Amino acid sequence: MIYSKLGNTDIEVSRICLGTMTFGEQNTEAEAHQQLDYAIEHGINFIDTAELYPVPPMEHTQGRTESYIGSWFQNNPGKREQLILASKVAGPADWLPYIRKGPQLIRSHMEEALTQSLERLNTDYLDLYQVHWPARKTNFFGQLGYQHDEDGATDIAVTLEVLNDFVQRGLVRHIGISNETPWGVMRYLELAKAHDWPRIVSIQNPYNLLNRTFEVGLAEFAHRESVDLLAYSPLAFGALSGKYLHGQKPAGARMTLFERFDRYSNDQAVSAIEGYVDLARKHGLDPAQMALAYVNSRPFLTSNIIGATSLEQLESDIESIALQLDEEIIEGIEAIHTLHPNPSP
Repeated sequence: MIYSKLGNTDIEVSRICLGTMTFGEQNTEAEAHQQLDYAIEHGINFIDTAELYPVPPMEHTQGRTESYIGSWFQNNPGKREQLILASKVAGPADWLPYIRKGPQLIRSHMEEALTQSLERLNTDYLDLYQVHWPARKTNFFGQLGYQHDEDGATDIAVTLEVLNDFVQRGLVRHIGISNETPWGVMRYLELAKAHDWPRIVSIQNPYNLLNRTFEVGLAEFAHRESVDLLAYSPLAFGALSGKYLHGQKPAGARMTLFERFDRYSNDQAVSAIEGYVDLARKHGLDPAQMALAYVNSRPFLTSNIIGATSLEQLESDIESIALQLDEEIIEGIEAIHTLHPNPSP
């Protein structure tokens, strides 16, 4: 395993992070515990979750993922201090009426969210607490065509002041953001400097062969300001494995079970996936491992958040850390990207 400093902190995290949003929906509690055991045995020390999980979000399962992690900690005394644990607080969303009657990034909501996450996780602190998405209307979750609208927005200063309080009270060691834009990163950094509040150390955004938009405006922040990328959806909901090509619908797979996940299913994305899968097979590589290895190799990456529904998938994903892509494969990837640039932003 490879380890890197998390932003400008003294924390070292594994290049592969175990994402857990399948725990409680596609994975039982026993399966979740098996995944945690296997991942840690193979060098992973970074676990990412959220109050929203599992996905797809539903009222009767909300919080179950954190509870499964918490029960694993209860069964494994002493392990908590060996791991870097990250969770997230939900931003405003009219599709989440069952979370605090509509979550907001304000003090009362964030206090409740953190308290409940800590209880479910069976811990008294988080190593990293992240804002899951912004409290303003902007481009995230695949939204393009920015239209300015301040209606209902919560000022970032309000949110960051609460996060500062969490850090001062020892409930949170470091803070991060997710699904953010370059302007949002800039504003968090400006406010931290102006008020002597903690700096964000990471940004968790999508990054994969179908969506490299992070490179456009955010990669420079990662290098210059130590706001490092925690890449989510590195396999584009599994689409980059090629398992959905030609109309296939594997039993138990996410996009088979939940048709709402169509972000990586448009015609342009399918054409790009066919190209990447063909390239991998031409070089005798597993397409999923090639896709993960590309993400692993990016200089602005701190950790690659993988998710699996079986131990076989988890084993294969972790093994991608050992795969070094040669120049011919990289050139092939860039050629496909030129033909099909960011078909699923």
